[in-house]
Amino acid sequence: MPTPIITLENLSFGYDKTLTLEGVNVTISEGEFIGIFGPNGGGKTTLLKLILGMLSPVKGKVHVFGSTSQEIGYVPQVARFDKDFPISVFDVVRMGCLAQLKWWGGYPKKVKTQVLQALEAVGLSDLAHQSFGTLSGGQAQRVLIARAIVNHPKLLILDEPTASVDPHAEQQIFQLLQKLNETLTIVMVTHDLQTIIDKAQRLLCVHKQVTTLKAKEVCEHFALGLYHTPLTTKDHFKL
Repeated sequence: MPTPIITLENLSFGYDKTLTLEGVNVTISEGEFIGIFGPNGGGKTTLLKLILGMLSPVKGKVHVFGSTSQEIGYVPQVARFDKDFPISVFDVVRMGCLAQLKWWGGYPKKVKTQVLQALEAVGLSDLAHQSFGTLSGGQAQRVLIARAIVNHPKLLILDEPTASVDPHAEQQIFQLLQKLNETLTIVMVTHDLQTIIDKAQRLLCVHKQVTTLKAKEVCEHFALGLYHTPLTTKDHFKL
């Protein structure tokens, strides 16, 4: 039986006494690729922050089994970045190793190897010393993924990593995530349901509550952004 890595029990959360999430019960097992979708304001990013421990539930429990902060890689939603900020690709990825920074400001020798291995994993070894601000949107997202995996986490959480990139870059990112899924559990919020539907093992529709679906259960209404509760049950046509 697969080992549970995340368990949410009767989870509720709200801002200013208004519940954003209510009665959420979800278990995610080791090795899964989970896609999360839903309407704007439905609670997708809030759900990720609860899993990451950045927020505390008003009710219920969050269990992330056997993990420390270094065992979770996180790629936040990035709308834009300062292209003039003088930082190299290598240094961006090395930021994922800040926990290893010595008190005098130096890194252990092994960090250089970790950074280069992470860049190789995302296919950007040749850009290690290039300015981060000169990268395309797709390349920048892959660098941020490298930063998230530089410490060899067991769980990778991503918040819309393919937003604002072109279709070719989007396909590259999905191919990369499928490769990483061979050794990592992946939980990903996405705006592009049609692309992820045949790549994720399960889909979670977040609209205050969370509905777990398999790809074949996702109707074209969801693909068009028309979120609703299930229209039928398995016994519907027996009536």
